Amino acid sequence: MQFTTIESAQNATSENAPNLAVARSLAEAAAGDLAALYNLGVMYSTGSHDCPCDLVEAHKWFNLAASKGHEEAGWCRADIAEEMTAREIAEAQRQAREWLSAERRAA
Repeated sequence: MQFTTIESAQNATSENAPNLAVARSLAEAAAGDLAALYNLGVMYSTGSHDCPCDLVEAHKWFNLAASKGHEEAGWCRADIAEEMTAREIAEAQRQAREWLSAERRAA
């Protein structure tokens, strides 16, 4: 399940998100929590917490965390980028820009 806007993340519940940990992290990310952005990247890159392994989603979340100063997220983003196509990276970057745009509108 992917969320590209802050509003869609804020509306996530344990009923429509993969699980409570993902829903909680999405809500925290929408509130600006840097650790939550990184944790979402970890969840999607490893398939943990019953979250599907999705490198595009993982790259998006690591990119957002890195853009806000999370150093380890930048390293993780680089690691998974080695396993992705240029098209997948471009899609992840597009989704990250969309998230940032929604974040700015909500502020």
